[in-house]
Amino acid sequence: MLTKQDAKNLADKILSYSKLPGCSVNINASETVFIRFANNGITTSGYSLDQGVSIESTTEDKRTGSANVSEWSDEALRNGVELAERLARISQPDPEFMPALGPQQYPELPNFDVSTGNSRGDALISHVKAVIDGARGAKLTTAGFVQRSANWIAVANKAGLFGYHQYTDSTLTNTMRNAGGTSSGWSTQISTSIKDLNGQDAARISVEKCVRGDGKKRLEPGKYTVILEPAAVSDLIGYLGFSFGARDAEQGQSFLSKKADKPGQTLLGEKLFPEYITLRNDPFNPKLASSPWSGSLLPNEKIAWIENGVVKNLSYDRFWAEKAGKKPTPFPANLILDGQNHTLEDLIKSADKALLVTRLWYMRVLQPQTMQVTGLTRDGVFLVEKGKVTDPVMNFRWNESPVRVMQNTKMLAAPVRTQGAEAGSSLAPAILATDFNFASVSDAV
Repeated sequence: MLTKQDAKNLADKILSYSKLPGCSVNINASETVFIRFANNGITTSGYSLDQGVSIESTTEDKRTGSANVSEWSDEALRNGVELAERLARISQPDPEFMPALGPQQYPELPNFDVSTGNSRGDALISHVKAVIDGARGAKLTTAGFVQRSANWIAVANKAGLFGYHQYTDSTLTNTMRNAGGTSSGWSTQISTSIKDLNGQDAARISVEKCVRGDGKKRLEPGKYTVILEPAAVSDLIGYLGFSFGARDAEQGQSFLSKKADKPGQTLLGEKLFPEYITLRNDPFNPKLASSPWSGSLLPNEKIAWIENGVVKNLSYDRFWAEKAGKKPTPFPANLILDGQNHTLEDLIKSADKALLVTRLWYMRVLQPQTMQVTGLTRDGVFLVEKGKVTDPVMNFRWNESPVRVMQNTKMLAAPVRTQGAEAGSSLAPAILATDFNFASVSDAV
């Protein structure tokens, strides 16, 4: 849809309209095929093409204005540049302005799957049919969404920088409900390749959770050993991984800050977690959609944030790196929590008493300095006793810190590509952790 040369030509045209000293452009285009289903039938199928350009202009005295354009005619692009320049002239100077980056060596990333990019609705329909057949066979009602996308992005500026990347992604998510509305089951699949989706597996998981989840018993709130499935872990590490900013840590606003009597000092280099906890990002992993550049346009790279339990790196944007005399580092492009050679079944068998949690929902930060977060469980919580899943239990509201959860983790499964409700997708394992704080019971299914 948008070749590298197309992107370069478009960027050059936009920059040629610029009259101010600084101008940068961010180009994005996507092609999406999707099917939405509910009440055991297809409700919507669609094919969409989207495109956009963000234009940022800067004056000599560090005033910046921006504009977004969705039409790529010469007139629309010229008007976009003129609007960004008018806004720049009336803006306040940016005290943290950094000069534009020159040419960068961006990595080539292997996350565009040709068969996925060329697929249409016929590649999705078999998965939808499998989910609906599974619901009908179990006398349940299902709703969900399946899609694949092909995406093209590019960046450029007047200092000579240019970057181009293309990637694909595909997702299948479904929820099952019983006739009485007393139980629900959920499953999700996500991959850069549509060949990794499997509607039969998705239906089997959500049907099993919904059928098993009827007749929930009430447990008292308190601290429990938990077995968190990968989607739940993905949301927790999302909140954790995106909290490795050096500025917050050095200004005393982060769980990585040292005590108040040691201003400016951080916990970088200290062992905060068990030795089997390693959290990293890897833009070269073919199963994870990623970008070759970070938000500050620095090239993305493999970075370990936690390595064998030790806080290994902090994220320095260009401004704070210069102020602190450090090398700038890109913000996490994606997250991978390394696992162990175990399965979810192994974690269940190892537990004398625990709660098995399908996923988390409606998460909000309560205390940034301790990374305490609140949220709800959803779509299946089950009691595990003496290594076996026994009774379904009612949902909980929980108050917990992802930092504490990782510190209390005793066992991990192998990581899989997954996505929760709050923090994007990642490679995450199921985990077994102790002392997870459930604050109150929730009546939601």
